Amino acid sequence: MNDFAGMEDLLSDFLLEAGDMLSEVDNKLMDLEKSPQDSRLLNEIFRGFHTIKGGAGFLNATELVALCNITENVFDKLRNREILLGPELMVAISAATAEVRTMFGSLQQNMQPREAPRELIDALKAALTGKRSSFFATPLTASKGEHGGVGSAPQDAANWDKLYKSLTSAESKVDADAAIDEKAKAQPIAAVGVAEGEQAKAPPIDAVDANHALLELLVTDTPLPVTEESKVDVAEEESTKNTVRVDTERLDQLLGISGEIGLTKSRLTRLRTQVVQGRIDADTMHELDQAISQLETLVVNLQSAVVKTRMQPIGRIFKKYPPLASSLGRSLGKEVELLLDGVDTELDSNLIEDLEEPLENLLRSAIVTGIESGEARIAAGKPSKSILELSAHQEGDQILITITDDGRGLQPDAIRNKARAKGLISSDVANTLEDGQCLELIFLPGFGSDDEYGGSATALDVVKADIQELNGEVSINSEPGKGTVINILLPLTLAILPVLMVRLGEQSFAVPLSLASEILSVTPGKLQLVSGRPSMVVHGKVVPVLSLAQLLGWEQSGTSTVGVLVQSGKNNFIMLVDSIVGQDNVVIKPFDAFRPKGVSAVTVSSEGEIILILDIKELIGVTHAN
Repeated sequence: MNDFAGMEDLLSDFLLEAGDMLSEVDNKLMDLEKSPQDSRLLNEIFRGFHTIKGGAGFLNATELVALCNITENVFDKLRNREILLGPELMVAISAATAEVRTMFGSLQQNMQPREAPRELIDALKAALTGKRSSFFATPLTASKGEHGGVGSAPQDAANWDKLYKSLTSAESKVDADAAIDEKAKAQPIAAVGVAEGEQAKAPPIDAVDANHALLELLVTDTPLPVTEESKVDVAEEESTKNTVRVDTERLDQLLGISGEIGLTKSRLTRLRTQVVQGRIDADTMHELDQAISQLETLVVNLQSAVVKTRMQPIGRIFKKYPPLASSLGRSLGKEVELLLDGVDTELDSNLIEDLEEPLENLLRSAIVTGIESGEARIAAGKPSKSILELSAHQEGDQILITITDDGRGLQPDAIRNKARAKGLISSDVANTLEDGQCLELIFLPGFGSDDEYGGSATALDVVKADIQELNGEVSINSEPGKGTVINILLPLTLAILPVLMVRLGEQSFAVPLSLASEILSVTPGKLQLVSGRPSMVVHGKVVPVLSLAQLLGWEQSGTSTVGVLVQSGKNNFIMLVDSIVGQDNVVIKPFDAFRPKGVSAVTVSSEGEIILILDIKELIGVTHAN
């Protein structure tokens, strides 16, 4: 089903522009919460919704136009001081921006968006007159058969009261259902806006009867029912998803390099003609060497320029998270502010897309389980507002992403006991673990999370698996009562990888250069047995020694005396190979189906030889098993 046949290019351009504009609106809403009377912010947000409405009009997306129009009217009254911005109106506006983004999802599937939830529209209309609304009394619902909108799952898909209770049970013994019913009977629903002349300070949102509808927006992972109507053309969807912006300056650079390559090609053609004609004098050969050297430089520059066209600022996804953090915290009765750093750091566009979900899961988990309530923070001598930090910085040919919270932190002893109780580790192993090693246990499948253990432990095994699929690493540090730091280390790009080339028998292998720290000479005199396995002292530390043939399950042929010190995170070992070939930058070609043990991808050398790229993380797993 395609509701935009013949308009695909216009739709793609709109989604690209409008998506960035909505992200800017989200960021400005965060600033507006701190300065609700800021005329500049109000005008800019007004223009954002107005522009999105105009683009949607060209596409005849009437429901998106209607939602943007009423939200735009709200901001028109706000900037003209006809109504004032209260906390509950901000919640409704946040719900509106979330619904606009949901409608963008329908457009990406080449389908017209469904009507926005009636409760949301009514709340925005009520805000235009400063009236009270029942928006906060009941969760958002959608009409039968709708999909893709807020609350479009069936009524029995999730029990939001139970979900809310499960999220707040550690800090409140009040039954949420009863509390909501009692409050609904005892007092009128708080207004979503404040009309001119009324009391300017709106009442705070209660932690118990906070917007269940917003919980549905921010916490739900319930999949929508798949119907024939919701099936889309996958090729068209992927085409839209894979569209990226490229700075014209980079395109000009590509054009310039390609022009120089063309000139060098003409020069080589002329020199070839001279050689064929027998002119093999010293001047001709010297000029030929210069032309070949120039071509090599141009090819390297072209390769680098092409890679840069795939690079996008990580702020493209970072800027989506502050509104989510603030709204989710508000729905849980917590005051949370997310600070961003390094938003201009560039990363492969494919990596950015695949990072969005793991980062969102980590942030949600930090807010739900890692950060205390305002009362608990004050009792612990902390400010009631919690500060989350999300940063990205380039380190060599890698990027380091850090998530820091100032919450309750992780309890190593509690983690150790839980892992032992669940049978994830034996008592003997548990007794030998240091505090830092205990923290790593939360990455184990089946560990789960409980508030009493603190920190961001929810589904970290899934997050870790997602990061590892991107050739990345994830680690965690924590101090009880102080907070938790999660570090994610990723390659800048998945397309080109600097490697150390080694040989085992007749086969060449590639070790990611970022993980190969040193080349060592390994002789029998340097080896010693530690716990029954060969080891070697390197820089005062005992490091296990294993041959690459042993790790791959190949037959050992002869004795290897060349070793590569491989380090990945806190793990290291010496890998014995037959010889070192040298360093190179290779183009990664992933396996389509079958993948050999210990090998992550493949590349081809300039001589046409197939080179296997080693999966160091899998090999480290083998060393642990051995």
